[in-house]
Amino acid sequence: MFQLFVYDLDGTLIDSRRDLANATNALLVECGAAPLPEDRIGRMVGDGAATLVARAFDASGLARPADALPRFLAIYETHLLEHTRPYPGIPALLDTLGARASLAVLTNKPIASTRQILAGLDLARHFADEAVIGGDGPLPRKPDPAGLRHLIARAGVTAESTLLVGDSVIDWRTARAAATRVCLVRYGFGFEGLPTTDLRADDRVIDTPGDLLRM
Repeated sequence: MFQLFVYDLDGTLIDSRRDLANATNALLVECGAAPLPEDRIGRMVGDGAATLVARAFDASGLARPADALPRFLAIYETHLLEHTRPYPGIPALLDTLGARASLAVLTNKPIASTRQILAGLDLARHFADEAVIGGDGPLPRKPDPAGLRHLIARAGVTAESTLLVGDSVIDWRTARAAATRVCLVRYGFGFEGLPTTDLRADDRVIDTPGDLLRM
């Protein structure tokens, strides 16, 4: 039985694609570019805000201004919870898992935005402050395993008793690097770019949050 469940945020716990896409497109339009399709922007998410902004400008064929990242963050921070919601079944899943194991969040999203979203969606109560790691803290971002290893050490468990739940190749590589098990969520907007042919027999893939309990 797993003793620690470590969750990715965007595309795993929460469906934030529309708010991320709207903020990205607002910046692109400000800079003279046409907006990009929401699903295309969703596939750019996972490596942190700076990489998302860089990918969006590259896709638009537009030179990225030096202040693109702070401008994006300023736009996004005013719309964090406009459309963003937990995926159906997530609150009940966390209630159940939290009664039997430790829970943590490991995301490449900035920590301030992460905490604001978790609090605004009533998910923060499932995670101790020290069990939430963002992409702009002292530890390197995923797929570097340092953050995951830190959470494992904090919980006092082993890598073998830890399950990383995520939706992207970034999460998959992070679990591999830390020698933990991984569960990939097919419903997440990062799943499309995942090399499913490279998955191992013990890599788990689920279609809904509730599948994790049934499994």
